[in-house]
Amino acid sequence: MGVFVYLIIMLPFLIFALVLSQGKGTFLIAGFNTMSQEEKDTYDEIALAKFMGKMMYGYCFCVLLWVLNELFHTQWLFIVGLVLFVVLTIFLMIYMNTGNRFKK
Repeated sequence: MGVFVYLIIMLPFLIFALVLSQGKGTFLIAGFNTMSQEEKDTYDEIALAKFMGKMMYGYCFCVLLWVLNELFHTQWLFIVGLVLFVVLTIFLMIYMNTGNRFKK
């Protein structure tokens, strides 16, 4: 049962990753979709979308580790996936909010 729950959680992450990694779907990025058009024009939307797509692939990998944990009943896979999830989130927050990486 837990495997199906994790796979259902992973499916939207994978769809978002596929869309964003093609440089499209910036409307899916929280905060970016609420900006005015003038503010959006100051950002490189394609680079931002591709970066977020890569991060979504990372989150999919974390959930995949949780699925493997359920299949093989090894607690260490869940712990590795959880630590990776937290590290990715912290990296995302720091990387996105420091510097002008995605400004035109």
